[in-house]
Amino acid sequence: MTTKETFSVNGEALLGKIKELIHEGNVTRITITDKSGKEIMNFPLAIGLVGVLLAPIFAAIGAIAALATECTITVEREVNDKEDPTAEVKPE
Repeated sequence: MTTKETFSVNGEALLGKIKELIHEGNVTRITITDKSGKEIMNFPLAIGLVGVLLAPIFAAIGAIAALATECTITVEREVNDKEDPTAEVKPE
């Protein structure tokens, strides 16, 4: 099951928040939009993605952060039924 969360951040906090979300480990996709709702960047996160592969993404996010004053981050997460207390209970 996939869930979505949205965070509003200013440009200065953008890179820090992205790194924090990646370290949580259950994030499958991150989308960054500007304050008018226009998508700026969208990238998937694969399991086992290492820092060397993330470096170009971090560089691009840093450039966006320098230009953007306010952004919205939408995060898609993979959630197990055991982890999600709001998940629908399936009858046996």
